[in-house]
Amino acid sequence: SVIADGAATYKQACAACHATGAAGSPKLGDKAAWGPRIAQGNDALYTSAIKGKGAMPPKGGRVDLGDDVIKAAVDYMVSQSK
Repeated sequence: SVIADGAATYKQACAACHATGAAGSPKLGDKAAWGPRIAQGNDALYTSAIKGKGAMPPKGGRVDLGDDVIKAAVDYMVSQSK
């Protein structure tokens, strides 16, 4: 499933910062931090994840991953943070 694939990508590429809040990243499951981001819509989140934002490099530094893989990871993080 997309969520399972997203969870695997999250663990590989995203958790280093999004599990700890490193560099100001919103932590997985932090509804207060994610609320305003989720409200912007998934397309905005996808763009931030793919192009990079703030301290996060494009694709969290995993430029070897396809856009669809990154989008699945975003979908997973959103599903865990609503």
